Amino acid sequence: MKFLNDVPEEYVFCCHDGRHINNLKELQDVLATMTDDAYLSCSNIDNRSLANWVRDIIGDQNLAKDLSDAESRTKAVLAVNHRLLLFESVIQKQRKRVRFRNIVNKN
Repeated sequence: MKFLNDVPEEYVFCCHDGRHINNLKELQDVLATMTDDAYLSCSNIDNRSLANWVRDIIGDQNLAKDLSDAESRTKAVLAVNHRLLLFESVIQKQRKRVRFRNIVNKN
């Protein structure tokens, strides 16, 4: 699933606290551990750089909207967690279909 891949090196998100984010899983980890002040520096009304990165680089319009609307770091963490759970559910369903097709094709 393309949303879960690492971004090219030139598009890595650089947080104000010095950490780098290469993909949505890393975004989840960084959001969960960054300070509220660090979060506000990349997500305030004047600077939606985190939501913009998710929209423009990751390509996930829905998550970008959720991050843009998130009023706190906690809500942003919940938005990313929800999105990753959704992706994991889709991946599991795809794997089950592939296994089923393999079984049917063997018979």
